[in-house]
Order: sequence, then C-alpha cells, then structure tokens
Amino acid sequence: MLGESSGGGIRTASPQRAGVGLGEAFRFWLKLGFISFGGPAGQISVMHQELVERRRWLSEHRFLHALNYTMLLPGPEAQQLATYIGWLMHGTLGGIIAGALFILPSLFILIALAWIYLAFGQVPVVAGILYGIKPAVTAIVLFAAYRIGSRALKSSLLWAISAAAFVAIFAFQVPFPYIVLGAGLIGLVGGRLAPEKFASGGANHGASSSSSFGSALIDDDTPLPAHARFSRSRFALYIVAGLFIWLTAMAGLAGYFGLAATLTQMGWFFTKAALVTFGGAYAVLPYVYQGGVEHYEWLTATQMIDGLALGETTPGPLIMVVTFIGFVGGWTKAFFGTDSLLLAGFAGAIVATFFTFLPSFLFILAGGPLVEATRHDIKFTAPLTGITAAVVGVILNLALFFAYHVLWPDGLAGRFEWLSALLGVGAIIALVGLKWGIIPVIGASAAAGLALQLFVFPAGG
Repeated sequence: MLGESSGGGIRTASPQRAGVGLGEAFRFWLKLGFISFGGPAGQISVMHQELVERRRWLSEHRFLHALNYTMLLPGPEAQQLATYIGWLMHGTLGGIIAGALFILPSLFILIALAWIYLAFGQVPVVAGILYGIKPAVTAIVLFAAYRIGSRALKSSLLWAISAAAFVAIFAFQVPFPYIVLGAGLIGLVGGRLAPEKFASGGANHGASSSSSFGSALIDDDTPLPAHARFSRSRFALYIVAGLFIWLTAMAGLAGYFGLAATLTQMGWFFTKAALVTFGGAYAVLPYVYQGGVEHYEWLTATQMIDGLALGETTPGPLIMVVTFIGFVGGWTKAFFGTDSLLLAGFAGAIVATFFTFLPSFLFILAGGPLVEATRHDIKFTAPLTGITAAVVGVILNLALFFAYHVLWPDGLAGRFEWLSALLGVGAIIALVGLKWGIIPVIGASAAAGLALQLFVFPAGG
C-alpha cells in the first residue's frame, strides 16, 4: 500500500510539483490494475476511495466531472476514467500509463487462462468450475440489465426505446450498430422536441457529490493545467497521431498477412466494436457475439460464455473478454500452423486488445477538453441517453441468449440442466437479495460446480 500523498491541501495547477510525481502515480496505477475487480461500479468505487477520499489527489467535483465525461463515450468507462485522471495530472504520458496499466495485468492473466482453457478444458476440475460459473454469468448479465435499466429508464419513451431494441435484436436479429444508430437518431430528434423525456441525471456510481473530504491537490477551483485546455492545433495533432497509429497497424497486418487474413479481420472488427460500446462491455457483447461466433466463427457460443466467465474472475474491464476471443480465434484458425497454436493465440489476443482500446485513449487525449465543455448541453446528451435506453434491451437479449445455451446445451429438444438453473437462481439471490459482489458470487458458483463435478457426476455425466 502506497503512503499518503504529500502536499494535501495545496492548490496548484501543477500537481506533480506538489508531491505526486509520475513515479508515485505509476506505482498506484500498477496496483490498481491488479485489484480492479467487480466490474465498472467496483473499479470506479476503488478509484474514488483511493484518489478522492484517501490520497486527496483530486476533489469530489473533479472526479465526478471526469466520470460524467467518460459516461458519454463509447468504450470502458472505468479504464477511460483512469486514463482521464492520469492525463489530467501528468499529461499525455500520464494518461497512457494510467490507461495501459489498468488493462495490462488482465491481458496477461487472460492469455494464460485462455491457454489453460484450450489445452486442459476437458480436465474434470476445470470442467466442473466452468459448469458452476456459467449460470452465475447468466445471472450477472441479467442483473446488469436491471441495474442499468433502473438508472437509465426515467421516462415511458426511454422504456419504449429499450423494448424496441430488445424486439429488434431478439426477433429480427438487427445488427447492434444499427440499433445504436437508430436510438441515437431518436435521441437527437427527441432532445429537441421533448427534452424533458431525455433528461439524464448522470451517474455517480455511489459517490455522493455533496460529500466533502477536505481540500485536494486538484481542487474544485484549481485552474486547469495547460495541457488540459482545449486547443484546435493540439486536438488536430492527437487525431492525426491516432489515425496514423491505427493505419500503420492495419497496413502492417494487411501487408504481411493479407486483407482476408484472420489477424487483419480481427483488427478491423475490434476497431468497429470499440466505436459502438455505448453502455459498457455488456452492451457490446451481442455485437462481438454476432461477429466472433456467427460471422467469423472464431469461437463457439459455449466458448463465448466460458470466456465471459473467465473475464468476470480477472481484474480489469469486462471488455477484456476480447482478449480471450482473440486468443481462441487465433488458436482455432491456426494461421501459423498446427505446431504454433500458442503463438497464434497470443497474436490474436494482442491484436484484439490493441484495436479495442486504441480509440479509448484517443477519445480522452484528443476530446477531453472539448466534450467536457458541452456535457450539460441536452443537444449532446440526448442521443446518448437514447442509446443507453436501447442498450438495456440489448443486454436483456444477451441474458436470454446465455440462459438458453446454459439451460439447454443440446437445444430445446435436449435435456434441461436443472442443476444449472438452481445455481443461476442462487446467484440471483446472492446478487439482489444478499447484495454480494460479483467476485464472491463467481467464487461460490465455481466451488459449487466443482463439488457437483467431483461428487454428483464424477464420471462426467
């Protein structure tokens, strides 16, 4: 545990001179990368406790100001919040360090778990753990739809958008990007005609804006450092740099492997996925499923559920499930030959992760000062409110999809997994009734699945 930051209570536009050096910040962000369990709400809560309450690196108002900005963007809000705070304190390098260390531990942990899963997934102990985790994941996704819906659906119109999105993707298999576009257009028009229907109270994830923890290094009235003030030339420079990095990476993949190669297709697909992740990881999972399972056939539906289960048990944003998808896709396609499956999986994981998170860094480093200045304007927030409403319906569809594959693994004509159903009900009770966190629910479900594997059907039946 790092010591208390020196210089508490000093108001300055240059926090690093007040005792928060880049080295100390590096150690904190590295630590955060290993302890950021519990999904976005848990990760944001940890950052609030450490940065606002204990270390006093920034004030409550500044923290919520940054959080509300990241809520408006596609991509993982907790990782973007870490990037934002790192950027606010130490400029571009600070933002890159904070955002990268938030995901690197999870990247290597998931690569290791994916290898174990593919190489030893049929081992009874591993199979039993996965058997218990799958219904828990279904319950967690259903609970996510409830949490987001209770916060986002504040009017009958938003409820209608959510229901329409559910019907569109469930009954008509409308691709997720079209649902996002339609909901955004409804919000754009509705924000002008009936702005009260699209009013959003923001999201503070449990952090009370009225609470006070004393003065902070970056306080409410601390002026912005020079790098955080909007500049047209700096904005253009970041956009050009981001596009150059993306184009260079894509050109490298296309030039070396070819346009139709698996790695090139992964780069393009996960770039698109990164740009439609309004509403967090649960919202983009249906799109990733449509592409990874149905279109490209990088993995099966069962493997997709298993990957989400593993993603729930590791630190970092849940969207890190793309690392698992990339690894399994590389392993399955064996584009380096059957003797190099591990290398192919590693390459797929790196490509999927890189192209998923590159836009998140660009959004913060380029657009922070610009979007922050307009976040209270209904013309900008109404389309995103509409998208968030649609996301609720999409997540509900995802929960039903998972439930179908968990409870009827052989199709509706096959057997019903009543033990999985009981585990799922128990997980819901633990989440809703007992207020358990995600990690305890996953742990208890894994233990129950292992016990069933060892004592109820030890032969695998």
